[in-house]
Amino acid sequence: MTHDETQTRKTDGTRVDPPDQTAPTYSGERARQGRIVLNTPRRRAIFIAGLVGFVLLALISATVW
Repeated sequence: MTHDETQTRKTDGTRVDPPDQTAPTYSGERARQGRIVLNTPRRRAIFIAGLVGFVLLALISATVW
């Protein structure tokens, strides 16, 4: 076993694949550009209804158990 092979093995003996060099690299600032866009009343209503539904589901399941 060569020196390079020992660096690509885990302690349990399985191999570790090298990182994918073709994947794009993004800075931390660029990667965190996602946001929830609730710019219409309909989208806001659907979002709030989903939150209320989740809370109701949690309350109902808590009372059943």
